[in-house]
Amino acid sequence: MSVIDVHAHWFAPEWVQLLEREGATNGATIGKNERGWSTIAIPGVALKSSFPPDMMDLDYMVKAMDGAGIDVRLFSLTNPMVNWAPPEFGLKLARAFNDACAEAYAKYPKRFRGAITLPWQAPELAVKELERAAILPGMCGVYSAMHVNGKNLDDKSLWPIYAACEALALPLCLHPVNPCGIERMRNFHMRNLIGNPHEAAIAAADLIFGGVLDAFPRLDVVLPHAGGSFPWLIGRFDNGVNTRDELDHMTQPASSYLRRFHYDTISHHSRIMRYLIEMVGADRIVVGSDYNMDAGYPRPVEFVDTIPGLTAEERELILSGNAARVLRL
Repeated sequence: MSVIDVHAHWFAPEWVQLLEREGATNGATIGKNERGWSTIAIPGVALKSSFPPDMMDLDYMVKAMDGAGIDVRLFSLTNPMVNWAPPEFGLKLARAFNDACAEAYAKYPKRFRGAITLPWQAPELAVKELERAAILPGMCGVYSAMHVNGKNLDDKSLWPIYAACEALALPLCLHPVNPCGIERMRNFHMRNLIGNPHEAAIAAADLIFGGVLDAFPRLDVVLPHAGGSFPWLIGRFDNGVNTRDELDHMTQPASSYLRRFHYDTISHHSRIMRYLIEMVGADRIVVGSDYNMDAGYPRPVEFVDTIPGLTAEERELILSGNAARVLRL
């Protein structure tokens, strides 16, 4: 059994170097922090990002994986992603990351896979890059923020990208960026503790109520952070479908879509994971580490082993079988 981590972040050195060279001429502020790491600040994006060595060095990351009991990691970007950039520069950034993922796979074919980054702010360019990157070795998913510069995921301009994902049998892996309500969550790290999980609920609602999951019935979607607050709001969603005129287009309850999603294990609460398994089925849970963020797990396998009542079959599905199926490894 190979343990597969579907939620881990990598800043490809080639991608960072491109940002350092051309970010300033494309609206970003590039600098250095007190540790000498490159930083980037984006107008309108609350979080200033930095690029630490342990999220750039493949050899270091392999050793970290060995120590954590992880065999395979799916690489993805995290903040600031590429949607903030002018379309052509966003495409250039996306290509740099996708090509770097293919090179990482070539160097470590048994350890790394890549989630395709796209310039979602320019859907036509995004579809072209998706079709190009889909044939690169080691690419097995598509990555997206939970909104595109404030545009919700049910926006019809994004549907050609979903159609391409479905046609190529590539799962859509979602991640929060610049969560809504940031003006009231600047203290106590609430932007992450509350804002990021609530972004998952908004994204799931967009895909359900906006008809995306109906229009693309074979599209797999992976939600981070154990689905955030989405699973725990499902009763309210169902009640809304039953009572609100705004949802009278719905032909089935929102809860019927729970199993259209996969959910990673980043909940930090073993009993919540047990209940999530009971809600959606063990075959919809995949391992996530959120490498290398303090909101994640240094040793995600050890967390899985704390889930109450976990059977050997459930454990194998969560650690390996589900990710292998959805990523078609």
